[in-house]
Amino acid sequence: MISEIQRNFAKLSQAMGFQRSPSSKQKVKPISKENNDENGGDHSINARTTSNPPDSDTSDASYNSWMVEHPSALDSFDRMIKAAKGKKIAVFLDYDGTLSPIVDDPNRAFMSDEMRAAVREVAKYFPTAIVSGRSREKVKEFVELSNVYYAGSHGMDIQAPPRPVKACEGKYHTLVPGKKGNEVLFQPAKKFLPAIQEIIKELEEETKKIQGARIEDNRFCISVHFRQVREEDYSVLQEKVKAVLRNYPDFDLSEGKKVMEIRPSIEWDKGHALEYLLDTLGLSNPNDVLPLYIGDDRTDEDAFKVIESRGQGYPIIVSSTPKETKASYSLKDPSEVLTFLLRLSRWRKSSSSSKQLAQIWGIGY
Repeated sequence: MISEIQRNFAKLSQAMGFQRSPSSKQKVKPISKENNDENGGDHSINARTTSNPPDSDTSDASYNSWMVEHPSALDSFDRMIKAAKGKKIAVFLDYDGTLSPIVDDPNRAFMSDEMRAAVREVAKYFPTAIVSGRSREKVKEFVELSNVYYAGSHGMDIQAPPRPVKACEGKYHTLVPGKKGNEVLFQPAKKFLPAIQEIIKELEEETKKIQGARIEDNRFCISVHFRQVREEDYSVLQEKVKAVLRNYPDFDLSEGKKVMEIRPSIEWDKGHALEYLLDTLGLSNPNDVLPLYIGDDRTDEDAFKVIESRGQGYPIIVSSTPKETKASYSLKDPSEVLTFLLRLSRWRKSSSSSKQLAQIWGIGY
């Protein structure tokens, strides 16, 4: 009787997509503390020639070689989950290029209904946060979910549950009413808001004649989008942005995917936001908590480094081309992110149901 029930469990697991892929033979890839290439974390604007992804005609051989070091999180799913046994998983997700496709118009970077449903389901079972370079309010408008936490402006604007405030952080906290009681806004770059508004006005004036240039107010940081700017106009745009910032020495300029980012010069990034959220949610113990972070941009590397330093967790890069990264695993594009999130929630749901049935039937689990 017991063996028959166990066979039924196996059939159910296979039907739900949990069967191990026969072609996936890599071992679980541990967090590596080697390969610390400084260029991998260089956010300087001068790193433009090396920070952009390779051309789209990158050979399959090159990508496959890169995949040996950064195996597919889908192919590795069963082994990742097995290694997570007995530990708590917390999920952190970038937005653009991860939950939504990269688009020409940043105001139309909508996530699909299927992706929204998948994130909602994951958040039922795991603490889940969206960590984006967008303003917190903007990313909330895109995601439209109330059961996740939000960190906007590259982590400089975090909405999270209240917690005992550390003395050094008190001046950055604001208590606000939320749907589930009081929540806290953590905003370590508050004092820069007036200067940010001044910079935006100057940039809009200086770049208005450059076709395709877009200035986005992300609350505590500024994005200068040039995806639709002609190649011959890029150097002009870059020089105008630099010229404006010469009057604002307390700000840094970096570059992402067809976007220049202007941020206050403070010791805070997505990695710090990851640590803050883990601490706030009572998940700071690296021995029994596995943070799972999925992102596609250079700013996500700061979070990958934090996971690497913890020695526990799953940093996952979203990329269809080889690139320098601290991530241990990879997903090709948002469609694979969707598949991964669906498998994660189904596994958790199935695991809970299986444990309950095992208790009823007296099967060791």
